[in-house]
Amino acid sequence: DQTGTSVPQVVFKTRQNNEFVDVRSEDIFSGKTVVVFSLPGAFTPTCSSTHLPRYNELADTFRENGVDEIVCISVNDAFFMDAWKKDQEAQNIRLIPDGNGEFTAGMGMLVDKTDLGFGMRSWRYSMLVKDGIIEKMFIEPNVPGDPFEVTDADTMLDYINPNAVKPRAVSIITKPGCPFCAQAKEMLDRQGMDYEEVVLGRDAGLRSLRAISGSETVPQVFIEGEYIGGSEQLEAWLAASVWNWPVCSRRSAHRYP
Repeated sequence: DQTGTSVPQVVFKTRQNNEFVDVRSEDIFSGKTVVVFSLPGAFTPTCSSTHLPRYNELADTFRENGVDEIVCISVNDAFFMDAWKKDQEAQNIRLIPDGNGEFTAGMGMLVDKTDLGFGMRSWRYSMLVKDGIIEKMFIEPNVPGDPFEVTDADTMLDYINPNAVKPRAVSIITKPGCPFCAQAKEMLDRQGMDYEEVVLGRDAGLRSLRAISGSETVPQVFIEGEYIGGSEQLEAWLAASVWNWPVCSRRSAHRYP
């Protein structure tokens, strides 16, 4: 545990505008409050399904609670990290390639995963860094496999502010040219409610719509696991709702197989 010490001073080889650009530790951490999470590798299951997406989802909430930037560091090269960021649509996260493992070694987090064909990689950890000084670290327990218990975004946010208001999970199924879909999205936008949009014909088909909602009409809205229904039901739900929704400017659309 490196709590109370300075972050390692290294030079990261990043890619910007199709060129290699050196980024130093001080460029990332100096004069800023930064949340860092480090993981075994881009495109690996837990990292892609949960670890990175949740930090990306809560980025606005972190900023509202004093965090200037969220940084993901992995022992991967710049090309691989850039491809992963594009694949994950992680526009709210700064992905830093620690290709030679120098930063990770300086953190004491470099581990041997040659048994998996990975070579030397990072152990999974997260930390809160203020002006280059590590205030808090969360390190996964030293158990077999790839534990993911304490380095998640929610644990870090709860440390920073246990009373932070987190955006609620909202999804809406729509189809192009649907005026009721546009109306429902406008209502969500007015409430500042961030949502995922699943578009029929692109992200899902009619069979999926029936299986998920039991209906063949759109839009269909879901909030925190609760089935709301179409635009009229959404309007009624919003009118009766007592939630104080945080304002989020980001809206994302994800593709599903």
